[in-house]
Amino acid sequence: MTTIRETFEKSTAAFNAHDIDGFADLIADDAVVHAPGGMGGSGKAACTEFYGAWLGAFPDAHVSVHDVYVCDDVVVEEGTFAGTHLGVLHAPAGDIQPTGSRVTIDYMQAIRHRDGKQVAFDLIYDRLQLLEQLGLSPVPA
Repeated sequence: MTTIRETFEKSTAAFNAHDIDGFADLIADDAVVHAPGGMGGSGKAACTEFYGAWLGAFPDAHVSVHDVYVCDDVVVEEGTFAGTHLGVLHAPAGDIQPTGSRVTIDYMQAIRHRDGKQVAFDLIYDRLQLLEQLGLSPVPA
């Protein structure tokens, strides 16, 4: 039987390898994703599409996980997302065309598991910091 930690590590490895099919294999059919700005959705396809969209917008996307906490059926991760914005980024206010900017954004995510699958993703990151790094919002002095 695969542990929650092993499922999490396989999922992270699949994301970093840009293996969206491998990533999807670890998601339950009834999974949900919640992200800043009301982004996300319900169902395996919506979850896969959400994370796949980041890979499409940042073709060199990579997450570095700094800390992982496992409690019962939940994994909480602290990490950094990095990538170059070379594709369309789907955002709550509309699509953001490629800027060519390199971003490095810290995030936290809680992932609930059931029967060896990921069933809920609660992602938090600083949207303003992302927009600043994309050159779409002024950087504070």
